[in-house]
Amino acid sequence: MAEKLVIIGNGMAPGRMLEELFEKAPGLYEVTIFNAEPRVNYDRIMLSPVLSGEKTYEDIVIHDDAWYATHGVTLHKGARVTEIDRQAKTVTSANGITASYDKLVIATGSLPFIIPVPGHQLPGVLAYRDLDDVEKMLEISERKGRAIVIGGGLLGLEAAYGLKRQGMEVTVIHLMPTIMERQLDPAAAYLLERALTERGIEIITKANTKQILGADKVEGIELEDGRVIDGDMVIMAVGIRPASQLAKDAGLAVNRGIVVDDGMMTSDASIFSLGECAEHRGICYGLVAPLYESARVLADRLTGGHAEYHGSVVNTKLKVTGINLFSAGDFAEAPDREEIVLRDASAGIYKRLVLKENRIIGAVLYGETTDGSWFFDLLKKQTDISEMRDTLIFGQSYQGGSPLDPMAAVAALPDDAEICGCNGVYKGKITSTITGKSLTTLDGVRAHTKASASCGNCTGLVEQLMALTLGDAYNPAAVTPMCTCTELGHDDVRRLIKAKGLKTIPAVMQELEWKTSCGCAKCRPALNYYLVCDWPDEYADDYQSRFINERVHANIQKDGTYSVVPRMWGGVTNAAELRAIADVVDKFEIPLVKVTGGQRIDLLGIEKEDLPAVWADLGKAGFVSGQAYAKGLRTVKTCVGSDWCRFGTQDSTGLGIRIEKFMWGSWTPAKLKLAVSGCPRNCAEATCKDIGVICVDSGFEIHFAGAAGLDIKGTDVLGLVKTEDEALEHIVALTQMYREQGRYLERIYKWAKRIGHDEIRRQIMEDPDKRRAYYERFVFSQTFAQVDPWSERVSGKDKHEFKPMATVGYSAAAAE
Repeated sequence: MAEKLVIIGNGMAPGRMLEELFEKAPGLYEVTIFNAEPRVNYDRIMLSPVLSGEKTYEDIVIHDDAWYATHGVTLHKGARVTEIDRQAKTVTSANGITASYDKLVIATGSLPFIIPVPGHQLPGVLAYRDLDDVEKMLEISERKGRAIVIGGGLLGLEAAYGLKRQGMEVTVIHLMPTIMERQLDPAAAYLLERALTERGIEIITKANTKQILGADKVEGIELEDGRVIDGDMVIMAVGIRPASQLAKDAGLAVNRGIVVDDGMMTSDASIFSLGECAEHRGICYGLVAPLYESARVLADRLTGGHAEYHGSVVNTKLKVTGINLFSAGDFAEAPDREEIVLRDASAGIYKRLVLKENRIIGAVLYGETTDGSWFFDLLKKQTDISEMRDTLIFGQSYQGGSPLDPMAAVAALPDDAEICGCNGVYKGKITSTITGKSLTTLDGVRAHTKASASCGNCTGLVEQLMALTLGDAYNPAAVTPMCTCTELGHDDVRRLIKAKGLKTIPAVMQELEWKTSCGCAKCRPALNYYLVCDWPDEYADDYQSRFINERVHANIQKDGTYSVVPRMWGGVTNAAELRAIADVVDKFEIPLVKVTGGQRIDLLGIEKEDLPAVWADLGKAGFVSGQAYAKGLRTVKTCVGSDWCRFGTQDSTGLGIRIEKFMWGSWTPAKLKLAVSGCPRNCAEATCKDIGVICVDSGFEIHFAGAAGLDIKGTDVLGLVKTEDEALEHIVALTQMYREQGRYLERIYKWAKRIGHDEIRRQIMEDPDKRRAYYERFVFSQTFAQVDPWSERVSGKDKHEFKPMATVGYSAAAAE
């Protein structure tokens, strides 16, 4: 029978411990978690990007509800534990829930320190510790105004940056002469202060707060020197203290934090402690890497192991876009220490290494932090650097007498070198996971190791490890810039468009620091698609940012003429429609009429100036654009199905028509072709389409991610549903998932390979809430998308596009 493991707290440390525990010994424990917050586990070190608008809450969730369900974990949300009964071995929450335990883990985290100056209880005085704090800041920031941040440490500066990005004026008040004095020497602090000032953040050092001003809410602060600063919000970012009172009340040994041994056990053999509330060898850690290291030790102990935690050496990175900063160890001056300093004022680079007995004991890097992991590894291992002292400051690439290729430098890192400080991931873990799970994408590595999944500073190193491990099999397309106008890839651009609420192409280019004034032929169509998809009710489609076929709603041919493909729902037509097509062919002397592979009729050889008239005549017969030119839904190919075919199991024609009428007009990252076959004989060739349906006796088998062009690929099965309504909902949800996550010009089979077929099945087939949400977002967007572009142009919209350029005469007499 499984033992009962109860965890108080649901932060990052216990979350990592459970991951390790479930990997080592699934089913060993019946796990119950009490979480004081009303939500699942999320990445707290990513609160700063959420505040700045670069990420959303959904982006930083570590374990969603499905994860807890999969592992059989009982999670009590919004349940703050108020009592531990060590005799009865139970815990009880404020909302009356009691659970018994065989083993208990206390992971209550820390509490922010609020300076008890007059006015500290006014509405608008906030800490910066959890998502609730961030949501309150965002709410106040909607009114703009000024935010005052008390504390120029790591969290205070990240809060200041985030609020500035939200449009507020920001002033940072710091007691010490330089900011981040615990992590930076004065020279690096000066560079950082200058960079933040250039970003519009005011920093006042050597300043002490006397009182917070205001009657019913914050109106400003007064400093000890008499200065008054008006403001609408005050953020206290002056430190934390372990949340250890619960343990103290239970009679456990507590100093500053809950005292634990090298196995993370408290003074009670059945109770362990983990995270910021724990005190190990007199130290309470507040950074994530040591919490993860101790989490691994505790997971081993809970499975009968004997691992020990001996403390951690930590490093610091600032999560402010465009500022590269690394700090580790002790960099204070002392008689027995030496230092090596490199300054490049024009490039904004500063590097300082502090040495003692030919070993690195401290490092500060600003502007160029690539070698941070290498220096940190030398520091932790206390490596003797005597033989490389003369070139040490230049980094790993310059050791050994001649410059190393950067890839060789990464290859030289030992397996225990830390690559991702946020998540405590080492080189060996990344390379073994890439090999063991046959990973080929950065997204895959992030999903399975968490490396590069948080702040992203280690992304370059992870990519180099992938290239080394995979060789020619590595495809870095996922992280290459979308064009030469930007350093950002498609995924980052798309994420930032949504996170920052960017709703025009000029806004995107301004906020994301485009290198060109107006973009180029690669980025403008992509940006136009992302904005159309993300803001269907607000963004005005910019047809000048589309390719020529989409601009004129017809396919250009090699002789400069165009082809027109009317939409035939499900490939079905009638005599009246065929007569109308024949009349148009005769009237405009169209040279070729061709039946397409998608069961449509293509009219080829139409002059550009004739397009509106051709559309007008076709429109009178009831035709709308077949979108054969579009990065959108093209066709839904069907067979005759059960109404006519003796092998048909379902009405494939009717379903195909229903799908096409429901989905036409929708823009997608690349062209989208569907098919519905009435039986497994598959006459409509559904198993090589982007999305296909095979009708069977028991319902509808949905397929996806096929290809029959430059790449030949059969589909995979998404799943089986019983009714037409279910089939429509699943197909629409799948399409919307692709619309929201696909990169521009990425066909669905390439997107599915990148995301993972199992993940797509999980979201569409196994998560009804997520599926319904995708479906409803597609339906909403269709209210703006189902406008026939042919009829719009017939009515005169963009009529200049179809007028031939006038021939302009010139004569010497006219010039005179």
